[in-house]
Parts: sequence; structure tokens; C-alpha cells
Amino acid sequence: MAAHGGSRKVIYAALAGNLTIALTKFAAAFFTGSSAMLSEGVHSLVDTGNGGLLLYGMHRAARPPDLMHPLGHGRELYFWSFIVALLVFALGAGVSFYEGVMHIMAPEPVANVKVNYIVLGLAFLFEGSSWWVALKEFRKQKGGLGWLKAVQLSKDPSVYTVLFEDSAALLGLVVAFAGILAAELLDMPELDGAASIGIAMILGATAIFLARESKGLLLGETASPEVQKKLLAIAQQDPAVQRANGVLTVHLGPEEIVAGLSIEFEDHLSAPEIEACVERLEARLKKEMPEITRLFVKPQTAGTWERRRKAMAEASGED
Repeated sequence: MAAHGGSRKVIYAALAGNLTIALTKFAAAFFTGSSAMLSEGVHSLVDTGNGGLLLYGMHRAARPPDLMHPLGHGRELYFWSFIVALLVFALGAGVSFYEGVMHIMAPEPVANVKVNYIVLGLAFLFEGSSWWVALKEFRKQKGGLGWLKAVQLSKDPSVYTVLFEDSAALLGLVVAFAGILAAELLDMPELDGAASIGIAMILGATAIFLARESKGLLLGETASPEVQKKLLAIAQQDPAVQRANGVLTVHLGPEEIVAGLSIEFEDHLSAPEIEACVERLEARLKKEMPEITRLFVKPQTAGTWERRRKAMAEASGED
């Protein structure tokens, strides 16, 4: 999993590009009166603010545990990622849809249309550069997984949020160009408003997908099967452990996992020997799996663990 350094690089690239693009689009919308261009300006401005919120969430998530938050503040990043999704929907999609409807109801020809084409071309260049940075970083994260599967399993929303926002922005630019060009060629200014509604639909779909993924992270998603297998293997290797029954994990952040181990200890062990075993496990995990930030160990027979595991499986609709 990528470190936050890579995530910050992606967000900084997106911030620089989106702010420049937003100012350029608003200037073009002012001089030409294009509804699609105004929608694109709002879109880029929202993306700029979203990048700032992601950076703020990463800063807040990095704070150490305290008395009120003994497990840390890792989920702050997930919270602000969810807010970003809501802003894309409410501000980006909402304003674009409103502008489109208003322009269809009261159409006005676009003036100085060449200005829009120049701005769209520059925006595509800047947005494409930001998108490429996000794409390269996400490729590092996804490994051999498919694109959609990688997003669904990812515990770091900062990179794929920027990637999806930039992808939506590039699609929006294509729709804006098509709408403005069609409005000019067919002398139908309503098509400029229709393009704005098309941009709203793209943003709305993106926001719904991002909100769904952020919701899962906020509720608490389990660590990957590979992480769980490695944790169990480490526990099983300790001489005091008769059997490592299983593990419950939950991500509090991209690199913060709370783990609860179910262990059946050797029958002859005393309480101090069990305590020593737990200390050995904590020390080894800190060295080999630093992402396990909190470890809880429950002495438990294999039969008890299996009954509770089956109960959880039934509750989630599994066999």
C-alpha cells in the first residue's frame, strides 16, 4: 500500500491544475456566456476545494491517540472523503444541472466561441497531466488487481478519489466541447445547456460511487486476506500458542489496522507465561507488520471461535 507521501503528491498536482483551470474557465464563461463553460468552472472549483479537504483529512488523521480517541484519528480521512463525495454531488452536479436547465429555458447564443475551444483545450491538457499523476500512483496501489476491484479493496481513498474526479473532469470537458460545437453548428443554443446537464449526470454518478466506497470505509472494512493470513501465521509460530483460531480486523486508516486474535494457548501455561506470549507477539508485529497499530488477544477454544465465526457468516448472508 502506498504511503501518504504518494497520496499528497497526487493531491498537490490536482490542486495546482484545478485552481488554474477553474479561473480560466470562469473567465471564458464570463466573456462568452456559455452555460457548459460555467458548469465546468464550478466543477473545477469544487475539485480544488475537495483536494484541500483531502489534505485536511490526512493531516487530522495523522494525530496520535488521546484519551477521547484511544485508537487514534485515522477515520478522519474517511470522513472527509465522504464529505468530498457529497460536495461533488451537491455543488458540482447540482449547480451544473441548474445551469443547464436555466440555459435551456432561456437560451442565449454563445459569444466568442473560439475562446471556449482554446480554454477547453488548455483545460484538457492540465487536467490530463493531473489525471496521469493520479493514474500512475493508483497503478502502484492496485498491483495485479482489476481496476474496479482495486478501488473496492483500497483502504486509501485519497488517490482513487482524485483519479475519479479527474476522470469525470476529462469526460466533462469532452461533453462541454461537444455541446458548444453542436450549439454553434446547428444554431441551437439549447444544446449548450444540454451539455451542462450531461456534465451534471457525470458528476452525479461519480459522487454516488465515491460516497458508496467512503461509506464502507467509515463503517469499518476488514484487512485484506493476505494481511490476516500473515498475522495468523506469526501467531501460530509462537511456542506458547497451541492454535491461532482466527482474527478480526478493521481498518481505522490506510495504514492503521486494529486486530483481535483468537488464540488457544497451551494448557500448561501460567498467566505470566501467557502475558509474555502476548508481549512477544506485539513486539514481532510491530517489527514485521507496523500497520497493525492495536492488537487484542482473546484466549479462546477453537470450537468457541468456530461457532462465533459461523454466526457472523450467517448474519452477513454467507455459507
